[in-house]
Amino acid sequence: MPPFTVLHVCMGNICRSPMAERLLLLAVRERLGRLGVDPTRSDELLHSHSAGTGGWHAGEEMNPPAARQVLSRGGDVAGFAARKLRSDLIDAADLVLTATADQQEYVVALRPDAAARTFVLGEFGRLLAAVDATGLPAVEATPDAVYARGVALVAAADAARQGASALPGDDLDDPWGRGDQCFSRVADEIEETVHPLAGVLLT
Repeated sequence: MPPFTVLHVCMGNICRSPMAERLLLLAVRERLGRLGVDPTRSDELLHSHSAGTGGWHAGEEMNPPAARQVLSRGGDVAGFAARKLRSDLIDAADLVLTATADQQEYVVALRPDAAARTFVLGEFGRLLAAVDATGLPAVEATPDAVYARGVALVAAADAARQGASALPGDDLDDPWGRGDQCFSRVADEIEETVHPLAGVLLT
């Protein structure tokens, strides 16, 4: 039930998945602002959160260069704390976006019934282009409408992939321990999916 819940997954939950979590939320808030809706209502419409397949960094803040990318793009890093992925987080998610195909396999191994709603982030971005948005439930900035449209979108993206595996280019590089330029490139790649996703949810 609402809000539409997106779970982002990477390895340590301090770089890629936190950036995706906060950049999707930012994209939704920007979209609401353009629609003349109070951006602070975003939490009623969408829950964007994240976890890591490993728990080494549990409780830590976002990696500083990842936080810099979120902040430089207008997002917020307050309140973030890394955590290890749990089965109940997968169960509660309407859409699971992983940084890599390996992490997608990890999620599905934990919860096989989540396969139809688990995608590599870049894969989901590709599939969005194949979805006919006119066939989705009507757009409205209400929790029920965004939830219905989001769930239908995930089902349409799963149908569009027709059982095909993600492509190698769908993976996000792990920027940990690398420079700001690498983090910037990864953040750009994340935005290539989360901006269209926000756009379909709130056209």
